[in-house]
Amino acid sequence: MISSVSEAKAQKIWFDENNLWISLFDGRTLSVPLAYFPRLRKANSEQLHKFEISGGGVGLHWDDLDEDISVPGLLLGNGDLSQHQKNL
Repeated sequence: MISSVSEAKAQKIWFDENNLWISLFDGRTLSVPLAYFPRLRKANSEQLHKFEISGGGVGLHWDDLDEDISVPGLLLGNGDLSQHQKNL
């Protein structure tokens, strides 16, 4: 894996109407459409803002929504893999 991807760590996250935004410790900012994550897209504001940045910034976790997102995975273009995994 490319080091700029494998070393990506979230410092801060926030939302707008259609996107999840992530500020990385290395100064990059990433925007990901909520359409990639159906559970987040369907969540209300309170649920969205009840998250944990885990693993020193490599993971994002929403306990109430049963959602876990890998920050390095986002940089590789990975979205919600739950539908894909159900078809395996």
